[in-house]
Amino acid sequence: MLFQGLPWRLVTPEEAGIFKVVEETGNSYEDNARQKALTYATTSRLVALADDSGLEVDALGGAPGINSARFAGKSTDRERVEYLLSLLKEVPPEKRDARFVCVIAIATPEGRVETVRGECHGIIALEPRGEGGFGYDPVFYFPELGKTLAELPLDVKNRVSHRGRAAREAYRVLERLAREVKI
Repeated sequence: MLFQGLPWRLVTPEEAGIFKVVEETGNSYEDNARQKALTYATTSRLVALADDSGLEVDALGGAPGINSARFAGKSTDRERVEYLLSLLKEVPPEKRDARFVCVIAIATPEGRVETVRGECHGIIALEPRGEGGFGYDPVFYFPELGKTLAELPLDVKNRVSHRGRAAREAYRVLERLAREVKI
């Protein structure tokens, strides 16, 4: 477990009696993660974590960005990948630089919020590869590893991915927060 060794017990919003879905209306990953974490922290009266993440493609001016899940309208992961590839069909591999970004917000019931950010860099592959992962993972290619995120074993993916990097930073914040509140 990622947060093993910390004096916190992780619960889902549903386990805390929260069934509200917080709409992502912010203008940045930080805004969206902060909004969700604050809502869950003040509603539950517990320290809460929430994230927002997305794919940024240089050839598309940073799109889809914070709209990654809604990039092709109401669609499946596969349809979003197909749409992304259609937009990049004339873009050569050397011009397909991309990055995944994940921001995790940690909020207290009193309204204190800290955010951490993780990124991983790669390129958009010419076609999907791999069965693991979700979203854009089958087309996010790591040249140094010779694989897409969807082809990586989970332990490697957790080490190199944007979420894994952000989670390690969140661990440090939770560790410090536990000392401050003397849990």
